[in-house]
Amino acid sequence: MSDLETLPLTALHAELGAKMVPFAGYSMPVQYPAGVMAEHLHVRARAGLFDVSHMGQVILRGPDAALALERLVPADVAGLAEGRQRYGMLTLPDGGVADDLMFANRGDHLLLVVNGAMKHLDMEILTAGLPEQSVTLLDDRALLALQGPSAEAVLEAMVPGTAAMRFMDLRGFDWQGADLWISRSGYTGEDGFEISVPIEQAEEFARAVLDHGDVMPIGLGARDSLRLEAGLPLYGQDVTAETSPVEAGLTWAIQKVRRAGADRAGGFPGADVILRQLDQGTDRRRTGLLPEGRAPMRMGVMLYDSPEATAPCGTVTSGGFGPTVGAPIAMGYVPAGVVAGTTLYGDVRGKRLPVTVTDLPFYKPRYRR
Repeated sequence: MSDLETLPLTALHAELGAKMVPFAGYSMPVQYPAGVMAEHLHVRARAGLFDVSHMGQVILRGPDAALALERLVPADVAGLAEGRQRYGMLTLPDGGVADDLMFANRGDHLLLVVNGAMKHLDMEILTAGLPEQSVTLLDDRALLALQGPSAEAVLEAMVPGTAAMRFMDLRGFDWQGADLWISRSGYTGEDGFEISVPIEQAEEFARAVLDHGDVMPIGLGARDSLRLEAGLPLYGQDVTAETSPVEAGLTWAIQKVRRAGADRAGGFPGADVILRQLDQGTDRRRTGLLPEGRAPMRMGVMLYDSPEATAPCGTVTSGGFGPTVGAPIAMGYVPAGVVAGTTLYGDVRGKRLPVTVTDLPFYKPRYRR
């Protein structure tokens, strides 16, 4: 893995006994000695600390930065209040999604958090599409996520004032001289926080969090099963350049002001396709899937409408075992007319196994609204 980039906390992960794997161009912890199942259940019961420093943290600064960003994303950026964060997508001219991201209003600039595997391509999109803006990919900050029902109490004891934050708030705090940028958000379906911390203080801060008896280190394996239970899509699998926001079930991220007939309708790449799909619908949609039995159906499994069908009608994009659900779960794309409760058949190593179409999520998120 010598050609992979390393995280600022790599030495700490080694000390904690992490198993490292390649992910998004980085060597990253997939699990610790407790194992994926224990880590997953610990986050649901108490709290877990994730190192997500591979993600790209981007500063966007310039004249009318919010309105400028609306040329690239179909979200209401200009209407976002200072100190608030929102989910968005960089779209493509054919209506596909180049990447999904979070953006926050920090007063005199916007803070974007983009996917690690896509951050360099995202920088190309941002700099080419917003030539009048200053676009900076930060290389001096780590990013940690503290997730779970105990996260509020743990962080409040270390950083007073964080407990008063609402879901999708973002504020700056001082911790022993370190300038922290903290958002009340995450990707597990639990209440929690994402904490941007200067690299120089990242290990000290992480150790202080892990010193709390309620907190375990959590790897990529549990992060994936947690977000899958919560019905949260992963870019590169459930959302890609070949899927539109409407097909992916992400229309909630296209606010009314950007839709047809509104003040700032369209104006983003693929607007003609996406706005037409909002009005007329699509041929397929992302949905939940419940395989029968104990065998998971993973990414790439083709779906058929009968055991004898020769042409697939859909595909699994994410799948595995849901520890909280206690059964295999998956998500994927099926024809738009297929309703919850319909039985389809996944081709697993040449066998057609039944799978039931179901609504998402499998686990109701517990955000602090």
